Amino acid sequence: MEKGQTVQVEPITVTGEEGATATEYALLVGLIALIIAVGVLAFGGALNTWFNSLATTVATW
Repeated sequence: MEKGQTVQVEPITVTGEEGATATEYALLVGLIALIIAVGVLAFGGALNTWFNSLATTVATW
């Protein structure tokens, strides 16, 4: 390149779609985790009782 020569540069455009998609996935993962946590809290005792009953039944075969 010679001294005094100008260089034309293409502008870089960022649409932000990648960031929006990542945010959407993060929100979905958070929502699913919340649903699982609420389900475990709501049905945890009943599931524990059911699995203990199942274990007793299998052990006595």
